[in-house]
Amino acid sequence: MTRFDQVAPDALFKQLERATPEDSLPATSTLLLAARFNAAGLIPAIAQQHDTKEVLMMAWMNRQALEETLSTHRVCYYSRSREKLWRKGESSGQQQQLISAALDCDGDTVLLQVEQTGPACHTGRRSCFYIAVDETQASINSLPLIDPDELYAKKGGV
Repeated sequence: MTRFDQVAPDALFKQLERATPEDSLPATSTLLLAARFNAAGLIPAIAQQHDTKEVLMMAWMNRQALEETLSTHRVCYYSRSREKLWRKGESSGQQQQLISAALDCDGDTVLLQVEQTGPACHTGRRSCFYIAVDETQASINSLPLIDPDELYAKKGGV
C-alpha cells in the first residue's frame, strides 16, 4: 500500500509532482490507467539511445503496445497508417531493445531508453531527426547508413 493508491487516476500525476525516490509508487498498471492517452487512445513515445542519449525517433503507442514493450523488452509501437501494432524492426530487421521506460510529469509522453540495432529511421539514417532548421533555412545533418531500398528489400517491403 502506498500513499498514492487512493488517489483518483485523473489526479495521480499531479500528486506525483512532490514524490521522491524514497516514495513507494502504485503498480505500473495503476500508472497506466492514469496516463493521458489522446482521443485515439495513443500516447507519443520518444526513443532515445540509452548510452549516447541520441534521440532516435518519435512514434505512437497504444496501451497494448506499451504493455507489450514493458513485458517483452522489444519495443512495439502502434502504426496509425496501418492501424495495427508495429514491432520495431519487423520489416527492416532494425530492432529496438528496451533498456528502461519513463512517463513524463503529466503522464502524456513516454521516454524509451533503447538499444537500437542499425538505423532507427525508415530513410536508413540513425535518427529520424536529420533535418536541421534555424530561423532562415534548413539543412540535412546526416547521411543514410544504408539505402532504404536495401533495408526493406531484406524483409520483403515496408
